[in-house]
Parts: sequence; C-alpha cells; structure tokens
Amino acid sequence: MKNQLHFSRFFWSLILLVSFGLLASCGQQGSTQSSATLSGGDVASAVYVAPGEHDEFYGFFSGGFSGQVSVYGLPSGRLLKIIPVFSVDAEKGYGFNEETKPMLNTSFGFVPWDDSHHPELSQTNGETDGRWLFINGNNTPRVARLDLSTFETAEIIEIPNSGGNHSSPFTTENTEYVVAGTRFSVPYPQADVSIDSYAENFKGMLTFIKVGEDGDMEIAFQILLPAFDYDLAHSGKGKSHGWTFFTSYNTEQKNTLLEVSASQNDKDFIAAINWKKAEEFIASGKYKEVPARYFNNEYDDHTHMATSKEVKSVKVLTPADCPGLVYFLPTPKSPHGVDVDPTGEYIVGNGKLSADLTVHSFTKMQAAIENKAFDGEIAGVPVLKFDEVVGGVVKEPGLGPLHTEFDAKGNAYTTFFISSEIVKWKVGTWEVLDRIPCYYSVGHLMIPGGDSKKPQGKYMVALNKITKDRYLPTGPEMAHSAQLYDISGDKMKLLLDFPTMGEPHYAQGISADRIVSKSKKFYRIEDNKHPYRAMGEKDARVERDGKTVHVYMTTIRSHFAPDNIEGVRVGDKVLFHVTNLEQDWDVPHGFAVMGANNAELLIMPGQTETLLWEPDRVGVIPFYCTDFCSALHQEMQGYIRVSPANSNTPLKWGLGDEFKEGVAMN
Repeated sequence: MKNQLHFSRFFWSLILLVSFGLLASCGQQGSTQSSATLSGGDVASAVYVAPGEHDEFYGFFSGGFSGQVSVYGLPSGRLLKIIPVFSVDAEKGYGFNEETKPMLNTSFGFVPWDDSHHPELSQTNGETDGRWLFINGNNTPRVARLDLSTFETAEIIEIPNSGGNHSSPFTTENTEYVVAGTRFSVPYPQADVSIDSYAENFKGMLTFIKVGEDGDMEIAFQILLPAFDYDLAHSGKGKSHGWTFFTSYNTEQKNTLLEVSASQNDKDFIAAINWKKAEEFIASGKYKEVPARYFNNEYDDHTHMATSKEVKSVKVLTPADCPGLVYFLPTPKSPHGVDVDPTGEYIVGNGKLSADLTVHSFTKMQAAIENKAFDGEIAGVPVLKFDEVVGGVVKEPGLGPLHTEFDAKGNAYTTFFISSEIVKWKVGTWEVLDRIPCYYSVGHLMIPGGDSKKPQGKYMVALNKITKDRYLPTGPEMAHSAQLYDISGDKMKLLLDFPTMGEPHYAQGISADRIVSKSKKFYRIEDNKHPYRAMGEKDARVERDGKTVHVYMTTIRSHFAPDNIEGVRVGDKVLFHVTNLEQDWDVPHGFAVMGANNAELLIMPGQTETLLWEPDRVGVIPFYCTDFCSALHQEMQGYIRVSPANSNTPLKWGLGDEFKEGVAMN
C-alpha cells in the first residue's frame, strides 16, 4: 500500500507539473499560437452574422455554479438569453414572484441555488427535436425540463436516495427516459453511521425518469448499485437502443483523499443498464417500494403558476434479484465521459488517468453476455472480461481524456484536459487524424447533435476551464472561455473565442430551424386561467381580506390600472397581481415597488405574475415599470399610500380622475 501511495503521489505530481507547465507557457505563447492557428483564412467572415440576420445554431450552455442555462447563437457567439432554472433570478423575478416560488421547493425546503452541469436536448428517433432541454442540479439532486417554445423552466423533479446528481440527465433515443446517477454514494437508507463504514453501509443509486408525451416527468424506477462514484452517462442508440451506460470511479470504495486512494485500481467500470429489461422487472413486480420523500414541481402556461407535489415512495430494483439488468465493463482508469457513436456500436470510455483511449464494442458485449464471459461479480452484477468487450484502442492520443463527441463522417473528437487539446480520430481504425490546442484546460466539447444518431455539426465548441490571458483582465475571477472550431474539413480550425456565464460544464447545440417554428411570441390573453387575472381594465380593482390586500392590476403601454391606491396599512400583506394586456411580440412589462425585499416582476404579454409587498412604514410609495416599453415609459408609474396600522383610511383606488372604493372581504 505504501508503494502504491508513493507511486500515486509521484504520478499526480507529474501531472500537476505538466499541467502547470502548460499553463505557465500559455500566458506567454497563447497569442502567438492562436495567430498561427488562424492564419489560414478569413475567420472573421466565417463567424460574422450581419445585423438583422440570425445565427444558424442555438447553443445551450450549462451555468455550473450559477444554476442557470445560457443560450448563445452560433457561429457568432452572441449571448441571447439567460434562462433561470435552479437559482433565483432578480431580472425576471424567477423564484421571487409568487408563481415561481414553488419551482424551487424541495424536501430540504426552498432551495434558491444549484450547480447545473449537463444540458441535454430531447430526441426523436435518435435526432434532436427542439421540444425540450433537460438539465441537472448537482448539489440538491434535481432534474429540470425547459420548454423550448417559451425558453422557460417548465418542471423540476427532485431525485431521492442520491448525493450529487452528476451523471444526468441524458436522454434515451426517443426521450422515453432521462437518467440521473449519483456522484456521491450515500448511506442507504440514510442513517447516522460512521463514514468509515462506507463499503458496508453506502450505496450508489441510478434513477430512470419517465418522460411523457407532454414532457411530464416522473421517477419510474431506481437501481441500487455498489458504493462507487457514478460520473457521466449516455444511452445507446440504433443497435444499442434499450441500454444506458454510466461511468464510475472510486471502485476502491474509499472515503478520504480520493485523489490518491481512488486511483489505485488499474480499471474502473462502465455500468451497462438494460432499461428495457428493467421495465419487464417492474411489470412483474420485482421491485421494492421504498419510502422516499421528494418533490415534483410543474409550471402551467395557462394558469401561469407553478405547483409543488410531494411524493413519498419510489420503486427500487436490486441487480441480485434481477438477472440481466446490469453488467460492468472494465475500463481504464478513472473514466469520466462515456460516449456512444452514432451507429450505437461503439462505447468510448474516457479514462482520465489512462494513456490510451478504450472503446468497447456493443456487439462484443452482447456476445460476452451470451457466452457468460465473466470475471466474477460485484453485488450481483457480473463483471465482463475486459478482452472480450474491447472493440479498439486509440493509442497515446493525449493527456487526461474527458469527453468524446462525433461528426457525421465517422470521426470522433476527444478533449484532453492536461495537454489542453482536442484530438480527432477515426472510429473503427482508431487512427489519430488531427489535433488542435485549446486555451486552456478544456473539459467538455460540443458538436451540434454530436451525441445523437445524426450529428449536425460543422462546428465544434470547446468549453475551457482556464481563461488567463484570453480576455481583458477582470480581477481574480475571469469568465470561462468557449472556443468555436470549424470541423467541416479535414483539419480543425479555430474561429472564435467568446466568454461564458458561470462555469459551463457541457453544452448542446441544435440547428435553429428545429426551434424557431415552435417559438411562442406571446400568451393569448383569452387563454389566461390565472386565478387573480384581470382580463382588461374593467377587471382592475383592490380587495382587502383581513390584513391581506389583493391588487388586481393591468399594464399596457403606457400606464398601470390602478395607478393610485390608498387605504393600505403598515403590517398588511399586499399582493400585486399584474396582468400584461399586450398581445404583441417582445413587449414585456416590468413592475417594481420601493421597499420590496424580493425583486421586480417581468411579465410577458398575456401573462399574470404576483409580487408580495409588506409595507413597514407610513408614507406614499412609488411603483413603476422597469422594462422600457414605449416613448412614454418614464410616465408609466403610480403611487400607493400607506397609513398607520390602526388607521381608518378608506381602501380606494384610482385611474385618471376617477377613484373607486376597494372591496372589504371581511
């Protein structure tokens, strides 16, 4: 063991020296290398999108520690939108207004932040279809579904029995499921146990979330596995449809100093899950119904409100009781990504600490299962013999392989974190065809449709972890760097650097034509079913119910109705229900009141949103529109009079010269 520790420390010291050496040289040589890379042609014209014209592709980037999703146009690299998902967003009122607060409800209470890692587009017949985007919350285990007709979060489901929802939320070929694997194995069931009892009491859980025709998500089943760390996943396609593959590390089942202790085994595993077989086991009752408290939160486009539903159990399958459900494919060494080529035949395991790139064959895997070519079993899971399942090896392609995607020409592209490069190689011959540097320390890459049956990509985007000298300095923290490459020819060409929001871990790209035709321009006012809607100024009013005051307000260019309110008292809870009466594209209205301790509202045309305001002092308080909407935007304002708590000031509201009495419910 001591020799192993010395070797491992030496190995990691070598890696760090190489890495820091590369980074140190980057600061001195980056500009020169970049210029050399770009000298082959007019790259500016290759990424230029003329004023008034549109990008060819959407790029959806995870925000990492921002908890959000950012949307870029490609090839321009222009930031188009930030979509709030797991974190509150004051710009849009997400998580602050009363309608969206339930979206962030969990078994831990209201959680206004998460760590979003892996966006994944919905697919039909193995092709991206532009309906939904899924993304994981890594910290408080959750999966979100974004509606790409509105570019808003439509649903968030919590994942029980999990810790660190990392290998998530990758889709199956027809979006039958999105998957969610635990990064941190945890006690199962959760209990007050010694951390040193890791191998005995901890387990890893894989979750399969069923996606309905309308996108509605529910946890179909979970699979109980040994206490490894489950890193990433991808589902099969074509011949391997019906299977999902998860990488794992820490097969040593250690709980401390993992950079040393979880790097001992020569091989870790890819877990191959036969989810069609799982469906059979569920149908035949082979599962255990296990108590598990979690929440499923959905937003309704007609009521413009989110609801939160508590669920109290989940179905769990155990491999020992379900033969043929799971197999382990030995994979060198600490694999990160697992990626399936467009044919579904080859499963690429990117071993971070391996000198070579190992590719498994689905056909050989099936033969090994048929022939029972096993090398023992772990917790009821057969371990397939390594030599029986390997389809090929890319020899010494680079240092620190992480993630592979594919083009439509039979080529694969793999990121190498330590040597800061992308390597292009041929699927089937395993020959390295090209390599190009990244600036710096590239993690994932994205090719539009690059993990589907039919990649669309003539572009590739590298998601780099270190920026250093690429942009003007902004203090100790700098935006992460994305780099756009042209992959249409034999040689990769660097076209563009652009900064990104948060820490993008992964991205997905799709041609714009698959989304644009579905894009909603406004909400039809006649479809508004919000319980506090005002369908026109005739419905504007103010009502008191004890110490709660409801303001039914409308907004249209360029005034609020009502725009003067009296009779509110210190200690009241005032709920402004604001309906945007506009029926025109790109005319949202904002609403803000002085002293509110949450955020503004940003109300889309035809939508109703609610701001809770609790006045704590006497006075006349202004409110106004925060989103510039017309030439008379500055005139779009109003006042609310706040009287003492024991005041008899009558409740009334006005618009123009007319004042009306408010309604006292009790």
